[in-house]
Amino acid sequence: MGSMEHPIFSLATKPDLSVREYEHRGVKVTIAPSVLGLATIHDKDILIYCISQLVAKMNAGAKLHRTLHLKAYDLLVATNRNTDGRGYEQLEAALDRLSGTRIKTNILTNQEEIKENFGLIDSWRIIRHTNSGRMSELCINLSDWIFNAVVGREILTLSRDYFRLRKPLERRIYELARKHCGKQDEWAISLELLKKKCGSASEDYEFRRLVGVICKEDALHRHMPDYAVSLDGDNARFVNRSAMRSLPASDKTLFPVLDPETYNDARIVAPGLDVYGLEEQWRLFWLESGKPELKSPDAAFVGFCKSRYSRNRDR
Repeated sequence: MGSMEHPIFSLATKPDLSVREYEHRGVKVTIAPSVLGLATIHDKDILIYCISQLVAKMNAGAKLHRTLHLKAYDLLVATNRNTDGRGYEQLEAALDRLSGTRIKTNILTNQEEIKENFGLIDSWRIIRHTNSGRMSELCINLSDWIFNAVVGREILTLSRDYFRLRKPLERRIYELARKHCGKQDEWAISLELLKKKCGSASEDYEFRRLVGVICKEDALHRHMPDYAVSLDGDNARFVNRSAMRSLPASDKTLFPVLDPETYNDARIVAPGLDVYGLEEQWRLFWLESGKPELKSPDAAFVGFCKSRYSRNRDR
């Protein structure tokens, strides 16, 4: 919850070598990068997966340890990452950034304040390689800060569709909505405070434009999990989608919604292609076709991916 409330992770898509300082209502956070850059919001996927493994053990009554032994392939699949060679390379780079990023903060986790400089993960190592040389099993040592938060159950569940969000700002906005809106019908925040909590380095006018683009795309595609987001003057407004079920049919977004498992099926028929990029193409194709009624949107999308893969292979 601490990392959802405060901007711990970089939104940059290129190596971010800046030292970031954040202060809000008595909470102070300083994040310093390694030579490889700050840990990014996409790198956080690894921590989310590790936390989910700890929670599963905790719910089963098992004893918890900071050291986790994981299957690399399972991690990649669970976080909707590519499982080709590049996917493993990106995983290794993310682990390096997570272990290299150093944090100093007065945020309490499980009623304990970690005052010293610490990392998000203490260390990691590859235990076993596949025949192709890729990592198969790996060992991750979580930091006390992360581990204490899990033990203290200072955690919130995320929608599985969170991993479908490709834009860093979309992910960060969803995290804030999940933390602050929760099960409420709606929640509003000023763009000024939203920018601060996102840790965005954009100018005010550019940040407004970026949020506006996300709002327009959500109105059209309903792609943001759990919450509909819109601009309301100088505020961003989030409405819990469960509270929208009583709206008249004419007020609802009619775009077909895909089952999260469909993306795995799409990867099978279109190996090596970006299934989220294909989804955007499919959405546009559906709109340009006059929004035809689909008996099975999932089968239609998988068929579209298969067709695109065949077209690219034949070129």
